[in-house]
Amino acid sequence: MNINTEIQFDLRELTVAELVVRAQGGDRDAFGELFDRYRPAIVAGATSRVRNADEADELAQDVFIQAMQKIDQLRVPEAFGGWLRQIVHRMAINRVTRNRGAVACDPETLAATCANDDAPEEVAESREQAQAIRNGIDRLGALDQETLTAFYLRGRTLIEMSDEFQAPIGTIKRRLHVARKRLAKEIDLLQAV
Repeated sequence: MNINTEIQFDLRELTVAELVVRAQGGDRDAFGELFDRYRPAIVAGATSRVRNADEADELAQDVFIQAMQKIDQLRVPEAFGGWLRQIVHRMAINRVTRNRGAVACDPETLAATCANDDAPEEVAESREQAQAIRNGIDRLGALDQETLTAFYLRGRTLIEMSDEFQAPIGTIKRRLHVARKRLAKEIDLLQAV
């Protein structure tokens, strides 16, 4: 057994607090072991905040660099996991607010979104459907129109609609369900004519 294998074996046996103390003393192998133990959780936390796998990996790397540079400031070695999660949280907020205007998109999605490969018949059919939906909405009652318009055209969330209509979320869900059914019935009637 060589020395490197023995060091790694010993490091795997150490508690997080012991690894932190060693890392604070400059032991890079100890910090590497901390990285290996916490990386999956940090990437998962980063992914839940930035919603992009590549961005989350980059954020996780930045978090560990920050942690390595600031590990001396950690006063309670047992709190390493929570301390690391705080760094993820803070750096994710900074990254999201800094990149608020930018939208990440892979080339395939961009090409599929921007391409207009629809045949003229499909475009015409899509326009007819949109017109039928507009006509159907016009035939609905005021509350159904307001509900569908708020949710689908203005992009309101259920919570925002609950505030706007001064009704519980359950009521908003029911109104959407009922309004959709009525709209489908109106569209069927219009298309039958």
